[in-house]
Amino acid sequence: MMKQFFDDMTAKMEAGLLEKNTARQKFNLEVTRLGQRLYSGNQRLALCGVCAPFDLLNAMGINSCFVEFWGGVLATAGIANEFMEEAEHVGFQAESCGWHRAVLGAAIKGMMPTPDIMIATSSPCTGGVAAVENLAQKFGCPLFVLTIPPDDSERSVRYLADQFRSMVDFITTHTGETLDGGKLKDAMNKTNQAREIALEVYSLAQSIPSPVKGRDLVSVGLTMPLFLGTETAIEIAQAYKNEFTARIERGISGVPGERLRLIWLQEAILFKNPLIKMLEKDYQATVVVEELNDIYWEPIDPGDPFMGLARRTIAFPFNGAVERRIKHIKKLVQAYRIDGAINPCHWGCRQGTGSRGLIAEALKDLNIPVINLEVDCADSRNFAEGQLRTRLEAFMEVLGSISSERPVEIGGQACTI
Repeated sequence: MMKQFFDDMTAKMEAGLLEKNTARQKFNLEVTRLGQRLYSGNQRLALCGVCAPFDLLNAMGINSCFVEFWGGVLATAGIANEFMEEAEHVGFQAESCGWHRAVLGAAIKGMMPTPDIMIATSSPCTGGVAAVENLAQKFGCPLFVLTIPPDDSERSVRYLADQFRSMVDFITTHTGETLDGGKLKDAMNKTNQAREIALEVYSLAQSIPSPVKGRDLVSVGLTMPLFLGTETAIEIAQAYKNEFTARIERGISGVPGERLRLIWLQEAILFKNPLIKMLEKDYQATVVVEELNDIYWEPIDPGDPFMGLARRTIAFPFNGAVERRIKHIKKLVQAYRIDGAINPCHWGCRQGTGSRGLIAEALKDLNIPVINLEVDCADSRNFAEGQLRTRLEAFMEVLGSISSERPVEIGGQACTI
């Protein structure tokens, strides 16, 4: 079923790209092509945690994705609920992370591709490790766990770099695939090229008014690592750069008459919902940046990639103490001249929901209002559209009253709803 789904979606998007060639369509097409490869059986397959070094896996010829990717695919397709119900039926708590429930339910129902290996990562959450461990047991395949240090001391970086080397040995042992030095260097060069272009993309997105509209960049920062080390990542980044540059040169705003600039924290609500369109249409409010749509890591030295990969992984905003995440959010708020923050407190995410008060308090220092939404970003069964609309409308009124009393730059009265 899922293989046919990806085949059909890829064919549909390839045809659509000929009619309307946008960066978002290019991104979506590459995601569906990845889905095709994951089900193809032509290459070895690894299911991983979010912080796995996917460019290193790509250099070894390993098809891979983080397990939450499947939850996102199922939610976007509008079919996640039945798989979550399956997981709940066999004992997984309904209060646990929806992304993990969806993928576990899909595995139980035989909808997942069978991996050759599993690679768990201790960051961003222990729930992700547990999900990967459950899947490894379900599929009966070897499991490697990457323990990511919370700090970026030289000792921690070397420790993680050594783990990556051990991971390469693990992959070779269980798949027969080896790491070629030339291919690794080429992959790191491509990662760095994509990084440089992405920096330009995000810089363009900071323009006033912003060229970003609707769902242009939804989950791009979270999903793009799957393509790092390949030409695809470069092509996606270049498509966004070209599109945003053209809009700015033509004086085209992503949201006509842009009034309010928003940051969306944590992950997006991926099932169909009207919230973004409502914000744009009724309030000329645009989500100019998501929390993970950023380049937070330095270029990787192709001559010594393991240390660079380790530094990048440790620098992930959700790794370690919440202070790292807050510092990153503040940086984005200032760079994008944000008026307000939307925090979908994803049910079942102890890390995300647990830090909501600290984030709101920290953003008061910048006079940035925050709205916390009670929602499962993967599970539409508990989506209280009317209530969420009402709260967002009230939040927009507050932002509107503040922005009318201050310049476009940051300023005004703090407020948390």
